[in-house]
Amino acid sequence: MKLLENQVAIITGSGRGVGRTLAEIMVEHGAKVVISDKDHHVAEETLQAITAKGGEAISVVGDVTEVHFSKRLIDETIAAFGKLDILVNNAGYTWDSLIHKMSDEQFQKMLDIHLVAPFRLIREAAPYLRDAGKQDIEVGRVHYRKIVNVSSVAGVMGNVGQANYASAKAGLIGLTKTVAKEWAGFNVNCNAVAFGMIDTRLTQSKEKGESVDGVAVGIPEKGQKDVRAINSAKAGRNDERSR
Repeated sequence: MKLLENQVAIITGSGRGVGRTLAEIMVEHGAKVVISDKDHHVAEETLQAITAKGGEAISVVGDVTEVHFSKRLIDETIAAFGKLDILVNNAGYTWDSLIHKMSDEQFQKMLDIHLVAPFRLIREAAPYLRDAGKQDIEVGRVHYRKIVNVSSVAGVMGNVGQANYASAKAGLIGLTKTVAKEWAGFNVNCNAVAFGMIDTRLTQSKEKGESVDGVAVGIPEKGQKDVRAINSAKAGRNDERSR
């Protein structure tokens, strides 16, 4: 039996990058997935790639920061699959600036997508996660449901030029811990993963000109070289310790 046989998973921001990879892995383990992305073309591309291999999936296109989107996403998931077992809050991007140059809009945008949107989705999913768990317990059935919130090392340690992103990701960790305490008794596991730098369009060279909502994303080439140099130095120190 596969690890996620007959489980239903929503993954936001799953048209590309980390989200798409996660969707493909979950399908390999037997899950039925909901591809959620605001870019219709990449959502459709991912959906076709999954279904072409025999996987079960639907796509729900929309902006997670739009106030009514969370309800539509949950409603379409239940209409298609009848239940929800796993919710992954992965969607997001960065809009960097030093604190003294950062606008209110820049700060709020990061809070909206990395903290407010996950909160709304978790709240909207409550009947199918928390309440469903309560009903299971009442009839003596044990079934664990999962919420995974994608945070960042920036939310744990802060990061130069990312006061907005770091604050939102730190808040997401607080939200995760609270949901874990409130819903643990209903067999809902809520965890956060705090990634470092992963090779996606958000960490590629900014000079490539990629953008999200008109905001240029990526890391300047000089910054990429600095990060690689730091990582190489850390790897060297770790090699010395292991000898």
